[in-house]
Amino acid sequence: MFIRFGGRGSQWTVAALAVLAVAGMANAQERDGGQGLEEIIVTAQKREESLHDTPISIVAFSANQLADRGISSLEGLQADVPSLNLSPHPQSTTTVRAFIRGIGIVNDQISYDPSVAIYLDGVYVARFQGLASEVAEIDRIEVLRGPQGSLYGRNSTGGAINFITKAPQLGDFGFRQDLSVGNYNLLRARTRVNIPVGDSLAAELSFLRVSKNGFVRNIGTGVSRYGDEDRYAYRAALLWRPREHLDFRYTYDRSELDDTPGFIARVPMYPVEGERPDHGPASESNLQANHGVGQGHNLTATLELSEALTLRSITAYRDLDSWTERRYHPGVLAPPPLNWSVVDIFQRQFSEEVQAIGSALDARLQYVAGLYWFDESATSDEVNRRPLVPDRTDRHLTATNRAFAVYAQGTYTPLALEKRLHLTAGARWSRDEREAGKYSVTTPGSGVPRPPDVGQASRTFSDFSPSAVAAFDVTGDLNVYAKIATGYKTGGFNLFASSIARFAQGFGPESVTSYELGLKSNWLDRRLRVNAALFTADYKDIQLSVSSDPSNISITDVLNAGRASVDGLELDVMARPIPALNLSLAYAWLRGGYDRVVDSTGRDITSLYGFVEVPKHKLSTTLEYTFPQTRFGVPSAMLTYSYQAKRIASTSCKACIIGGYGLLDARLTLADLPAGRGKLRFSLWGRNLTNEDYYTMYLMVLVPSAVFGDPRSYGADLSYVF
Repeated sequence: MFIRFGGRGSQWTVAALAVLAVAGMANAQERDGGQGLEEIIVTAQKREESLHDTPISIVAFSANQLADRGISSLEGLQADVPSLNLSPHPQSTTTVRAFIRGIGIVNDQISYDPSVAIYLDGVYVARFQGLASEVAEIDRIEVLRGPQGSLYGRNSTGGAINFITKAPQLGDFGFRQDLSVGNYNLLRARTRVNIPVGDSLAAELSFLRVSKNGFVRNIGTGVSRYGDEDRYAYRAALLWRPREHLDFRYTYDRSELDDTPGFIARVPMYPVEGERPDHGPASESNLQANHGVGQGHNLTATLELSEALTLRSITAYRDLDSWTERRYHPGVLAPPPLNWSVVDIFQRQFSEEVQAIGSALDARLQYVAGLYWFDESATSDEVNRRPLVPDRTDRHLTATNRAFAVYAQGTYTPLALEKRLHLTAGARWSRDEREAGKYSVTTPGSGVPRPPDVGQASRTFSDFSPSAVAAFDVTGDLNVYAKIATGYKTGGFNLFASSIARFAQGFGPESVTSYELGLKSNWLDRRLRVNAALFTADYKDIQLSVSSDPSNISITDVLNAGRASVDGLELDVMARPIPALNLSLAYAWLRGGYDRVVDSTGRDITSLYGFVEVPKHKLSTTLEYTFPQTRFGVPSAMLTYSYQAKRIASTSCKACIIGGYGLLDARLTLADLPAGRGKLRFSLWGRNLTNEDYYTMYLMVLVPSAVFGDPRSYGADLSYVF
């Protein structure tokens, strides 16, 4: 199998898939008594089961894999999950836009939901800012690809990302210290202490400190660099098990972020690509750090009534207070910036979910059922200036969302066909009640305010989303499945609409129907693993965010655009030809486009819009070799290369293209060094070793604009655990 790529003026041919599979098979014939690939246990379907036996397209990383690859945050997943694309929001470097299988949202507003749902220990996080997933001890990360609904309280059309943390340990005192240092003055220090209190209670305390210099200097006034990171996070967790089969788990986390905005550079249009800048314009005035505080509480109670039935309650509260300032291109056309904005957001959310997880008919029926309640409210105060016009717009925006859902899924294994056939049916009924308010006043350069735009609107939406899966165990190591799933994302209101009439009108729900064929397989005594999914998805009434005024990116309209389709292939291959060598390849082929887009008058404008964040090819290959154990520890070396083809970055700007690029990373590790009561782990690492210039975001702000990815970086990690 040959795949041809091109990028940055050269083309090269990759036969990695064929080479990996053939090499893995050939070398695995040398039976030397080595161990097979690690088995990963996931809870994507609310019960513990092997990744191999889960008939959905999922990528999962165990704690060991996360440590080996140096993944500590959401952004670290991008290279290893090819159908996942992440990019920063232009307004805030701490807000990440996530796309799975080409489905996500370009604009981030308090009044509508993301297409990719993010969960932390079962809690849906509506506005994912902060370090809650980094300060905790992560046990596993699961990335579910495709629409989700029948197993989750909140629905999503693109997919879901689950962070599962380790619970405090009863009866065992533990300590862990992680320290990372690197160029650009990187410092990342995390401390975790596990304290047992008697036989039934344990507490965990964690602290995280992250600081890093940006790579673009500010030669104007204000702070000295763009893209600085200055972050703190705290976490406390309790586990109480008053009696057997009953436990209560409580966690509290708090994050404080004071990062300076990333630099948005003026760049040429594709296929010409700009060079990564090392300093900003001298006309920058009073550059300052943004500020954000996010915190949350989670109380999870689990009661095992019997071996066949478990009840669980997840009660959670989170809030976010975020202040951001952004100046776009000071000094490009004139000394003042083309656009300047300040946004102050406060958001809170409360959720309650009750689950029943059980089995019946001699365990031939496995089921999950749940009730879900979600309540969210938010306010946003914004000041937006366009000095070249000149004018100033002040907005006060409010949004509330109350959602209720009932969901259930069951898997039945008939006695026929030697219990190899597994039939799954699921459904979710949702009701969303949304309200939004807007007060906006524009003051021209004359200083006389125009009449304010004032609006208040409310709408209710409901949906029924079924799904069905037929899975068959061809052998103990080969499973195939066929899946049909529907997804739904509620409608809402566009707070940045071009007129008060458009705001009051709002926009309707978005829906998707996905058809998927999948394969999960282990070969050659579990030394070769091949998982694949072939899918096509039909989207209706897509919530399309369109910039109405290129000179003012805060003005957008959201349309239910019509129809689109995405086809794709996802392939995950792992091989362990000899015990010391692990090889992996993750690949995604995507093709997406709008079938029909109509404007408010019914006019067909399909040709004007491009489907964003859908690189035709994306892959990641990793080679890891573990050397024989020495008296000083276990050495290992890892080399990772990731590549993605060109992609459109802006819906209403088909010419806004991010060119294809590849990144090379490496890591040398010495693990299991004896150190008193515990063990040390030491790593040297390098990222983007070829110092590739590449964009993480591309947009049009009167002129072509881009945010560059990090240059070559390197450093060392040290961990001590006992």
